[in-house]
Amino acid sequence: MKNRIIQLCLLVAAMGLFVETADAQVKKNTRTTRKRTGTTTKKTSTNKNNTGNAAALTQAPAQDTVPAAPPVEANLDLGTVRKSLRNDNAIERNLVKERIPLTYEHIREDDAVYRQRLWREIDVHEKMNLPFMYKADDDNGNQRFINILLGSIKSGELTAFSPIDDRFTTPITLREITEQLVGKPTVQSIPDWANDPDGSKGMMKDTVIQQMFNPEDIEKYWVKEDVVFDKESSRLHVRILGIAPLKTIKNSDGSFRDVTPLFWVYYPDMRPLLARYEAYNGKNYGARVSWEELFESRMFASRIIKSTIDNPADQMIAGYIKDPILRLLEGENIKDKIFNYEQDLWSY
Repeated sequence: MKNRIIQLCLLVAAMGLFVETADAQVKKNTRTTRKRTGTTTKKTSTNKNNTGNAAALTQAPAQDTVPAAPPVEANLDLGTVRKSLRNDNAIERNLVKERIPLTYEHIREDDAVYRQRLWREIDVHEKMNLPFMYKADDDNGNQRFINILLGSIKSGELTAFSPIDDRFTTPITLREITEQLVGKPTVQSIPDWANDPDGSKGMMKDTVIQQMFNPEDIEKYWVKEDVVFDKESSRLHVRILGIAPLKTIKNSDGSFRDVTPLFWVYYPDMRPLLARYEAYNGKNYGARVSWEELFESRMFASRIIKSTIDNPADQMIAGYIKDPILRLLEGENIKDKIFNYEQDLWSY
């Protein structure tokens, strides 16, 4: 009996010792795990700090928060169109608004037995071309021809084409035209008299210098046209294809150098527009014709500067004739060739 009690006591002591040892091992593992976890967290924090420092080192320096001034664009000021609040005429004039150009007579390709292309130059200072310089204002704006063109381009009614060629291949914007007419605006520093009336502080301010458009600078126009003889109607037709205003280029001393086209406009697109504008008639103000009628009736003076007659090199007359008087005679010679071709078709 005593032996069993002793064995039971030893068994209980052994079990107690075993449990204590297992408990100690569990606590040790727990501490080790916590320690490792803390070490891992610490390393992670260190890596984050290192990454943040590296990002801070590689980050671009802080930029100025003051916004940059927007680029200044050239502005084409054609004036404000002010409409009359009363009838500004002795009669009611409504026909101008209702004018529609007549449709061109159709010419079959087989019937066009003769065709030549001409380029003409119109000088607004000639007596017959004085309508191009008419400066009056009307309800639809200024009546000067260049103002009609620019106003229509600005409103989107008309498309302008680049002068790189005269075949209407590349449209250009009003901004590009404006830069050719008045140049790009410049920014200059001037004294700030508002904040420094006597100039003792030397305060300066930036101001934009913008040149104003002067219609007087447009003194010439180029007209591109086709001369076609229709054998069906036995008529010689002249069809205008394009018109280009010219800009005068001057030397540094102000003397004349040359002229260059600003842009081309397609004349058939202009006809409905030009029918709404009246050209000046100095003999009878009441018998004014529209600009479309002026061009179709050939009521302008011009000289031929280029043609397709005996011109395989496609040159301007000025390219192979240097004397200006001989250029005029060559233009008249081209005109006579076309006239003689038409007259030689008839028998008298």
